[in-house]
Amino acid sequence: MDLKEADILGDELSRHWYYVSKGRALTSLLGDMHFDEVVDVGAGSGVFSRQLLDSEICDRATCVDTSYLADSDDVHNGKPLLMRRSGEGVAPPLLLMMDVLEHVDDDLGLLRSYTDNMASGSLVFITVPAFQFLWSGHDVFLEHYRRYTLPQVEALITAGGLEPVRGRYFFGLLFPVAALFRLLDRFKSSRHGATPKSALRRANTWLNRLLIGIHDIERFSLFGINRIAGLSVVCLARKP
Repeated sequence: MDLKEADILGDELSRHWYYVSKGRALTSLLGDMHFDEVVDVGAGSGVFSRQLLDSEICDRATCVDTSYLADSDDVHNGKPLLMRRSGEGVAPPLLLMMDVLEHVDDDLGLLRSYTDNMASGSLVFITVPAFQFLWSGHDVFLEHYRRYTLPQVEALITAGGLEPVRGRYFFGLLFPVAALFRLLDRFKSSRHGATPKSALRRANTWLNRLLIGIHDIERFSLFGINRIAGLSVVCLARKP
């Protein structure tokens, strides 16, 4: 999760449709699994770790982000929530890399720096932005290196010594409208240069609820089979 978007959304972040819906996609894929600990790489504010602590999926969360000014210990919902500038040597049963791999030149190297130490049977949950043709000023603003297709993420997972378990596109119902705006943005950028700006905006209460509801419908209907299109690639992998 990018702290630049946390600055935009402020205290609305944990209630914003994008983070609520993506967090529910995470818990949907994990189902009734339970973990002693989750390590959340590039966690930013730790919104997804907090959702896992709330859902009783894990008992302890460690958020890793180089942007933290210092290490700190906190408690969320009565459970330990640790904030760390480095995740060196961690080997959790569940690793989150949500919207992280697109921020580095060597995505495979970053993945393996965490997964090589993990025990057999450990799980890794990955999300990345989908489709390079959707590249826009949003990606420039967030300092992305690339966007991915689902097969590319699954190939990356395999190269990292992991086994893909479940792979999906998400935000599929929003895809046609968002794709249109992104392509228009690319057209304008080709004429005037890309303007770095986030596509994420604060939403009023009714719109926020509507978008959460739309993506709840997607989770219950299309999420299990959508390998065609969406704004995000979502993958669960296992260490063999």
